Amino acid sequence: MTFPVFIDCVYQQGRYDEHGVARHGYAADAPFIDTPRDAREHYSKRFGIESSYRLAKQSLAFTSSQDAGLRLVMFVVSLLLQNSWRYLHWKYVAAPRCGGRRLWQWSFTEFCEMVLRAAWTALGVRRAVPANQSLDDRFFR
Repeated sequence: MTFPVFIDCVYQQGRYDEHGVARHGYAADAPFIDTPRDAREHYSKRFGIESSYRLAKQSLAFTSSQDAGLRLVMFVVSLLLQNSWRYLHWKYVAAPRCGGRRLWQWSFTEFCEMVLRAAWTALGVRRAVPANQSLDDRFFR
């Protein structure tokens, strides 16, 4: 089996604390990819889509339900979590500086755990004081 291999060279120009040339190889057998730059642009879009699905799977609730509507709602909620993490990370965690923002370490799983802890805390407060029982019945028995 033979297929074309494209090697795209990108100058780092000091980004990511690296200097020199980064070489990326792409094995692409598609009629619309003619140059190494086309291969890089095509694969960068594909990488964005795949990483979105990988992040969405980390926040997706597991279910054995066969209901397609419920599964769709769960997937939409996971995408909303992912997008809110990206927005908060960019807006409040990343430090603005000349030449772009510096992203500090704050993983998506850590964000999901924070949201889960906040939800359990909110539910715990509601469970501590039941609505169907008066305070006199609880404390003065």
